[in-house]
Amino acid sequence: MNRKLFALARDNAGRGSGIRSEASGDSATIYIYDVIDAYWGVSAADVAAELSKITAKNLTVRINTPGGDVFEARAIMTLLVEHPAKITAKIDGVAASAGSVIALAAETVEIADGGFYMIHKGWTFVMGNADDLRTTAGLLDKIDASLIADYVAKTGKDAAEIETLMKAETWFSAEEAVAAGFVDAIMPTTAAKAKANARAFNLAIYDKAPQALTEPEPEPDDSVRERMLARLGLYERTAA
Repeated sequence: MNRKLFALARDNAGRGSGIRSEASGDSATIYIYDVIDAYWGVSAADVAAELSKITAKNLTVRINTPGGDVFEARAIMTLLVEHPAKITAKIDGVAASAGSVIALAAETVEIADGGFYMIHKGWTFVMGNADDLRTTAGLLDKIDASLIADYVAKTGKDAAEIETLMKAETWFSAEEAVAAGFVDAIMPTTAAKAKANARAFNLAIYDKAPQALTEPEPEPDDSVRERMLARLGLYERTAA
């Protein structure tokens, strides 16, 4: 079993808000704000259920996820690609790992200012004997090869460069994701909001997660406020 994937799913259980959809006229939105996992978070079956309700011509998929099971993510991507609506992905905080896979389904990908995008080689759960493990490893190789092809199609980079980026667990800031071609535009949102969305999840399981997303927030410095209140009290006593 991939212990990292288990830890990612377990440590983020309950941190997200799951999946929901809403529609108005010709437009609909699906929110995927959770780990991608059939047991601990949002699954392909969950996405299929939401998509079955949507007949709108335009569909926005809003993403904030720490990642998860690559097979679930690939299935979600396929469901979105096959849906007749025009798909736009909006990364509201972080699209790590499986989240970046889901975003590949969109014709246009946008990311919040202050958001993050990460690609790496696929993870999944596996249990069984040696034959089972070899079979699953072969499947992961095929998934990775397929994802490399999709990343190449999105970015225009060559396959060797994409493979190197995946092996290295590469994190992109919003600006870097646009420059690299994984994302088409930056949304005009506050960086603080995107960071807060991303920090809702425990990303410490990753080897190279940005410190901005894993380190505790510094304690607020109340000294200035306290001095101002003390000065205000002095003024009030003087006036009296």
